[in-house]
Amino acid sequence: MYSVGIDVGGTHTDLVVLDQKTGQLHVNKTPTSVDDPSHGAINALVALCADAEISPNTIDHFMHGTTVATNIALEHNGARTGLITTEGFRDILHIARHKRPQTFSLQLDLPWQRNPLVPRRWRMTVPERIIPPGEILRTLDEGAVRIAVEFLLAEGVEAIAVCFLHSYLNSAHEARTVEIIKEMAPELFVCASYVVVPQYREYERFSTTALNAYIGPKTVRYLRSMDQELKTQGVGADLHLMQSSGGAATLQAAEARPVNLLMSGPAGGLIGGIWVGKSAGYDSVITLDVGGTSADIGVAPNGEILYKHILDTRLGDYHAMVPMAELDAIGAGGGSIAYVDSGGQFQVGPRSAGADPGPSCYGTGGTEPTATDCMLALGWIDPDNFLGGRTYLHPELARKAIQDKLCGPLGMSVEAAASGAIRILTHSMIQACEINSVRRGYDPRDFALVAFGGAGPLFACEIAKEMNIPTVIIPPTPGLTSALGLLASDVIYEQSRTVMASSANPETELLEADFAKLEAVILGQLRDDGFQDVDIEITRQVDCRYAGQGYELRSDAPQGPVDVACLEAIRAGFDAAHLLQYGKAFPEKPVQIVNIRVQGRGITVPLQATTNVFADDPDPINAKTGSRLAYYLQDGEPIGLPTPRYDRLKLQPGHKLVGPAIVDQMDATTVIPPGFWGVVDASGNIVLKPNGGAS
Repeated sequence: MYSVGIDVGGTHTDLVVLDQKTGQLHVNKTPTSVDDPSHGAINALVALCADAEISPNTIDHFMHGTTVATNIALEHNGARTGLITTEGFRDILHIARHKRPQTFSLQLDLPWQRNPLVPRRWRMTVPERIIPPGEILRTLDEGAVRIAVEFLLAEGVEAIAVCFLHSYLNSAHEARTVEIIKEMAPELFVCASYVVVPQYREYERFSTTALNAYIGPKTVRYLRSMDQELKTQGVGADLHLMQSSGGAATLQAAEARPVNLLMSGPAGGLIGGIWVGKSAGYDSVITLDVGGTSADIGVAPNGEILYKHILDTRLGDYHAMVPMAELDAIGAGGGSIAYVDSGGQFQVGPRSAGADPGPSCYGTGGTEPTATDCMLALGWIDPDNFLGGRTYLHPELARKAIQDKLCGPLGMSVEAAASGAIRILTHSMIQACEINSVRRGYDPRDFALVAFGGAGPLFACEIAKEMNIPTVIIPPTPGLTSALGLLASDVIYEQSRTVMASSANPETELLEADFAKLEAVILGQLRDDGFQDVDIEITRQVDCRYAGQGYELRSDAPQGPVDVACLEAIRAGFDAAHLLQYGKAFPEKPVQIVNIRVQGRGITVPLQATTNVFADDPDPINAKTGSRLAYYLQDGEPIGLPTPRYDRLKLQPGHKLVGPAIVDQMDATTVIPPGFWGVVDASGNIVLKPNGGAS
């Protein structure tokens, strides 16, 4: 039987098919179909199966990472969305939290007001009111609900979000409103905040639910189209989707809460990077996933996924209060455009040439120099061997774009301008790595850098050098690691509830009952997905803060009864989290438990690293394909050095590589600059270290 992972990015679609019995991988990389990403992905799968003589009905596990939901939110082309809310709270989405992105600007342009999820005309209010701790102060006016729904339907809305005040304490009014909407418009996409995010903080809860409705119809159509296409092609597996949290979800769960897919693609890369690090013997890793349009950076101490603070989980202009793996995305990739702005400043990104028209060297109409053009001009990329020789690159077009757009305004040579562009991009990635490591209390010297994506191995060594990271790991298939990470993920669900309990004087029986309710929901979801209890892991977490604080931190909570020992463990865990985050803890202050969380993990078939036979001789002479001039920055100047090139497929465990050297393969190019050396390990990873680093 076979497992399939498909990661659809902005420029390329990556595909991995794993033989579960032998561990053999079949891979493919193809340009993303801009008009219909699912169509191109399925076509690539069909072609790969035909080439490898794999019958689609032998595929019993199918994982998909998608940017569809992300792009809808970023491009502001979601559904016509209506909102039904409590009387008097029509403008919560407009007011937000009175935060000013530009504090002293007199012409302030607030993005959530410029591109509202729900225009004011479609924000309807109805008489109802619930107050803490869940008491109904005013009964829901069902007649007003019907009038509001009739108006929204007449306006042609495609989705409705239902958000009432304090519904996280009592969901009766929201549930009844959803029932009425379903009676009046059975096919309409409807979601309620008590289902999407049952937590306090009105604005974030309203924004998350409205965003879920806004991206819902298009995302659901895309997912159903892909699911139907898989069935048409005879694929026997059910469709699973990567979530922002780093866990998989079934099609049904993804359709109900598409807002959980906002960081679907990058999360797969983080999982893949962690798996690669462990296969090479390194638990703590910094992951660097550089594709065509963006670079995603994550930090995983001891191989554990970190999660963003719940108030930092936003995408573009909108807050999305859902679990998100700690990843930082910047506009830096192979398609990033280098240019000189109106003030004469040399800039690279975040604008990208994307897949259409693509870099100038593609010869498909692009005229602006990109990072790919610059690396081709520096001799790093082999024009005859790009994507395994399937795409020929035009060095003369790359040099012309650099000459026309950069060299004249900057007064530089082609090599100097290209080196400068790569240096700017590298610095942007270093800053993002520092934000996710040093500024969060982690020392990069305690980590290995796992570099992947089509362009990650081109930048990795210079980033490691600047940050004093002692080890760089290049996976066997760098450009396909995100797709491989999809296969290393388990099915994960999370449920949360606001409790506002004091650790000094808690109602332990209520806390235990709340945990039990959430666990029952999680167990039901995983059992419905076909998991046996022996393959299910349940963990608890809490969001805590010191009394008087306005924001909370997440920490672990023990399983078992909620008693004095449990509360002491919660307290100790929160103190430790606060100390790590802020460098200070206050053990004398009382702690408030704001939210409780339960995470359920359905364990899938583990992805096993292959072990290969070591070469008799460490000299990779049989893998050498030739030598070409390549340029590297030394003392601020680009210096051309003869650089041997190697075929990755011919490298064996035990082979040693000394920089300068370049390794070519179908899905990526690895640059080993002067001052670095590396060895191929038993799993096929290239493990690189600076000269003088331990072997």
